[in-house]
Amino acid sequence: MSDLRDAGMSSKAWPFEEARKVLKRYEQSKDKKGFVLFETGYGPSGLPHIGTFGEVLRTTMIRRAFEVISDIPTRLICFSDDMDGMRKVPGNVPNQEMLKENAQRPLTSVPDPFGEFESFGHHNNAMLRRFLDTFGFEYEFYSATEFYKSGRFDEVLKRAVDKYDEVMAVMLKSLRDERAASYSIFLPIHPETGRVLYVPMKSVNRDDYTITFDDEEGREWTLPVTGGNVKLQWKPDFGARWAALGVDFEMYGKDHSTNTPIYDRICEILGGKKPEHFTYELFLDSSGQKISKSSGNGLTIDEWLTYASTESLSYFMYQKPKTAKRMHFDVIPRAMDEYHQQLRAYAKQDVTQRANNPVFHIHGADVPASDMVVPFTMLLNLASVAGAEDKDQLWGYIKRYAPEATAETHPQLDAAAGYAVRYYNDFVKPEKTFRVPTEQERAAMTDLMAAFGSAELALSEIAKKNAADGVDEALPEADFTDGDFLQTVVFAVGKNHEFDNLRDWFKALYEVLLGQSEGPRFGSFAALYGVNETIDLIAKGLAGELA
Repeated sequence: MSDLRDAGMSSKAWPFEEARKVLKRYEQSKDKKGFVLFETGYGPSGLPHIGTFGEVLRTTMIRRAFEVISDIPTRLICFSDDMDGMRKVPGNVPNQEMLKENAQRPLTSVPDPFGEFESFGHHNNAMLRRFLDTFGFEYEFYSATEFYKSGRFDEVLKRAVDKYDEVMAVMLKSLRDERAASYSIFLPIHPETGRVLYVPMKSVNRDDYTITFDDEEGREWTLPVTGGNVKLQWKPDFGARWAALGVDFEMYGKDHSTNTPIYDRICEILGGKKPEHFTYELFLDSSGQKISKSSGNGLTIDEWLTYASTESLSYFMYQKPKTAKRMHFDVIPRAMDEYHQQLRAYAKQDVTQRANNPVFHIHGADVPASDMVVPFTMLLNLASVAGAEDKDQLWGYIKRYAPEATAETHPQLDAAAGYAVRYYNDFVKPEKTFRVPTEQERAAMTDLMAAFGSAELALSEIAKKNAADGVDEALPEADFTDGDFLQTVVFAVGKNHEFDNLRDWFKALYEVLLGQSEGPRFGSFAALYGVNETIDLIAKGLAGELA
C-alpha cells in the first residue's frame, strides 16, 4: 500500500492531482473535523441524467484517490436542492394541470404527479437514490428541505442575517440594475400559499432574526429566517451550504465557473473555509452544441447502456474532464475498446503505471481482467457482414476463432456481442451504402480472393511485394487462421497493385464489402469471419450483389 501511496503522491492522473489539493487544504485547516467531506449537488426538478452520473463518478474517483494517499476518513454527500420552487412544469410527466396549480411551491410541497410518493421532490429524490444505488456509489443523501426545516441550517441563516449587508454587496456586484433593485438573498415561503416568493425585503431584523416583506398582493409579513420559513437564493445557498457543512470539495460544470468567486466569498463571510472545487467542461452533441436536458440533444444513461457497458461510460467520463467532448452514439465503440485495452495493459503494469491507468480510477484496487478476445469494433463489423439479429449468430464465429471462449467463461465478451448486435441494427445498418469496385480495385480484389484460397499464391504476393521494396527476408509460414498473416497478404496485394495510398485500398475493401468508409484491421476480420467466408464475400462484392 505504501508503494501505491507514493505513486499517488506523484501521479499526474487528474484524480490524484485533485486529491493532493484536498489533502493540502485539510492539512492547512485550523479547525479539523476529523474527516474530509466531498459533496455533489442535485436539482430534483427532473430525473437524474448523464451529467448527474458524471459528477458523482468523477467525485468518487477523486475520493478514491484521496483514500490512497491519506488515512483521513472521507464522506460523500449527495445534496438535493429540493426546497427550490418549481418554476417550470416538466413536459414529460402526467397531471400537468395539477402541477401548474402548484407552480413556485417548493418541490417537496408539490404533489407527486405519479401518485407514488409524498411529493414531486420526494419522487425525484427516490429516483436519484435508486439511480446512484444501481451504479454502486457510496454516498449519504441530504435533503435541503430536511436541513432547513429541522434547524440544521439555522445557525448559518442567522449569520446571513448578521452579515446581510456584506453578502448583499457580493451579490449586487453580479446583478443588472433592474434585478438588483428588488433582489434579496432570502426567499420567504408564503405562510398561506406555500409559494417561494421573490420579493424585496422591507427590513432584515438582527435583533430577532426575522425578515419583513410585502407579498405580491401588498400584504406585509414578518417571518423568522429559521425553521424552514425562508430559504436562500441559489448562489448564496451554495456558499452557505459549504459553510454550514464544512465541505472540502465540490465539482461543477463550466457554466458555474464565473460564480465560483461569489460562492467562495459568501462561504467565507458566513464563517466557512472555501472548498477545493473542480470545474469540468460540458458535453457536446453530434453537431458541437452543448447538451441540454430541455432540448434532449444528447445521450441519456439508458441509451449508452443499451449499446455498451457501464465501465465504458465511466472510461469516457474519466478522459480529459476539462476538455469539451462530443457525446454521441459514434463515441461508444472506441470507448468500449479503449477501456479493454487499458484493462489488458493494467495486468502488466507496475504500481506507478497503474496509478495513471484510467481503470484504477474506475475500479479502485479491484481491477478485473478483460475477457474480450475479440474487440468491440470487430464484433460490430462481424454483425454487419453476418446481418446479425441476435448475439448467438456472432458466437458461431467467435467459437471458431477462440474455441475456448463461452458465454459463461467470457461474460464481458458475451455482453459485448449483444451490445454490438443492437448497435449494428440501430446505427450501422440504416447507414450502410455499398458500391461496385473500380477496375484497379477489381483486379486487386480478384488477386486477394485467389491469395486467400492458396498458400502458394499468398506467399507469392508477399514475395513480389518484398522484391519491389528491396527487402530480403524469409517468407512467413502460411497460416490462414492467423490475423497477422492475413493482414500481411492484404497489405502485399494492395502494394503490388500500386495504389498511390494504401489507405485507398483498405477504404475500397470497406466500401465494397462492408458498405462503410472505415472498418477493421482486415486480416483480423478475415480470421474471425473465416477465410472461406471472406472469399465468398469478395466474390459477392465483385459480382455487384452487395451494391
